[in-house]
Amino acid sequence: MFDPALSLGGLLGGFAVGLTGMGGGAILTPMLVLFFHVPASAAVGSDLVASLLMKPVGGAVHFRQRTVRFDIVKWLCLGSIPGAAVGVLIVSHLSDAVRDDILLRGIGVALIIAAATMTLRTVRESRGRGSERKADQPVKRLATVALGLAGGIIVGLTSVGSGSLMIVILTMLYPTLSVSELVGTDLIQAIPLVATAALGHLLLGDVRLGLTTSLLIGAIPGAYLGARVSSSRASRAVRPALIVILAASAARLLIG
Repeated sequence: MFDPALSLGGLLGGFAVGLTGMGGGAILTPMLVLFFHVPASAAVGSDLVASLLMKPVGGAVHFRQRTVRFDIVKWLCLGSIPGAAVGVLIVSHLSDAVRDDILLRGIGVALIIAAATMTLRTVRESRGRGSERKADQPVKRLATVALGLAGGIIVGLTSVGSGSLMIVILTMLYPTLSVSELVGTDLIQAIPLVATAALGHLLLGDVRLGLTTSLLIGAIPGAYLGARVSSSRASRAVRPALIVILAASAARLLIG
């Protein structure tokens, strides 16, 4: 059943994803739990499916603009795909009685980490790092695979982290990448990562198709619009507000 309120939320979340590279789970999952009172397991599963269809929209924009480092994407995926499978496997071994409670707290912790890492990214960029394209930096293979593995586990557990956590650590590993390259690389690497986690939660029965459809009606055009302006300074202007939203959502989920 179509829900216009969910579609509006999807529009805002999709725009944030395309604009900043932040994962949709950092906004959409807590939105579903806090404002629409969706159980945490259903919110995680439905958001992952929505993100799977949303991220390629923004990724395609960056692909055409040639702002994707596919050599980095390859090594990230070597860690993130098995990591996402491990995260879903952990969820599958939780009993129904404790699954939602553990997921709520896991989402809250992930949001705190996301807010902290996004703050770090903002500080680094304010010092002029990564704002302009420089010489290509060699891939740090082991560190990149380890990042992918850790991020994949978090995404499989909570749906949070495919963008909000990954992109900040990418900034730390590859400081010479431009902002648009960071966003483009992150969006493309997130596609197989989110696909793995979404498939796992779909098999667990954690996906509500009606809810997901309503989200996507707004999220897909939102992601496209956000990606179109992601190379501008607009993404930096909205980031402080997003940090506050993440921190407030985390506090609400953890305190109850």
